[in-house]
Amino acid sequence: MRERNRLATLTGAITTLEAELSDTLELVELAEAEGDAAMVADGMATLQRLAEEAHRREIESLLSGEADGNDAYLEVNAGAGGTEAQDWAEMLLRMYMRWAEAHGYKVSLIEQSEGEQAGIKSATIQVSGANAYGWLKTEGGVHRLVRISPFDANARRQTSFASVWVYPVVDESIDIEIRDADLKVDTYRASGAGGQHVNKTESAIRITHIPSGIVVACQTDRSQHRNRATAMAMLKARLYEAELQKREAQAAATESQKTDIGWGHQIRSYVLAPYQLVKDLRSGYETGNPAAVLDGGLDPFLAASLAARVGAVRSEASAAAR
Repeated sequence: MRERNRLATLTGAITTLEAELSDTLELVELAEAEGDAAMVADGMATLQRLAEEAHRREIESLLSGEADGNDAYLEVNAGAGGTEAQDWAEMLLRMYMRWAEAHGYKVSLIEQSEGEQAGIKSATIQVSGANAYGWLKTEGGVHRLVRISPFDANARRQTSFASVWVYPVVDESIDIEIRDADLKVDTYRASGAGGQHVNKTESAIRITHIPSGIVVACQTDRSQHRNRATAMAMLKARLYEAELQKREAQAAATESQKTDIGWGHQIRSYVLAPYQLVKDLRSGYETGNPAAVLDGGLDPFLAASLAARVGAVRSEASAAAR
């Protein structure tokens, strides 16, 4: 039923788009015949909007992966560089939260580690809504920022790095075996706001899956048991995502995204000085308006990187078939 409803929504949207296109074309033809310039302009504006919607639907049709329709966990980690990198990590976290909220997704903060002076060392959020993982899955990798440092009294230009990792929330019906002997569980006191109980008791949980080296943490709840349950769900999702990557023959690309958070490994550069530019190094898409991107305007980058990824997978499949 879930799959039926998903397909009904997709086909219904296309049917509505076709009907609106037909009506608008008839309206423009009538307006031109009557010499009504204002109505022609309105019709052309509607056609432009429909073209943009059709493009988005075309990209959305590429979201056919096994877990693309799932909710997503998104992690942000500051690279080396202290306060500069931690401030950049917080800027990235805000960018993804603004994007998600603009698209009607629900955002929940799972874990956050504050920086020493400003920003964050790391954070994990859950983005809930249709195709959340499908849209965000290509964002994994190192993001590079170039700007005049607000923390440098001499106003020198600085380069900062932060990494992003995205993995799907796993359906409870999917059976993934996790042995207790493979887990290392640590408890610690949560940081940041949350009241005396949260800050004075060891309610936060960190779980390390020894065979894979995957580490997850949760500190959102006052209850250690609920935090452990959330952390286990995150670990299950990470293990499932790793298996999906193997199935898609993307293991090599995935590992290259998880290398050092520094030079030579970035997937996207954000330049605020001496000029204004955001460029994705995989798809080649770029814009001269970084303020809009950092305020959540990610759609063109998501569409371009998703199309590039699907194209690469299809090329590999075609080459293998030959």
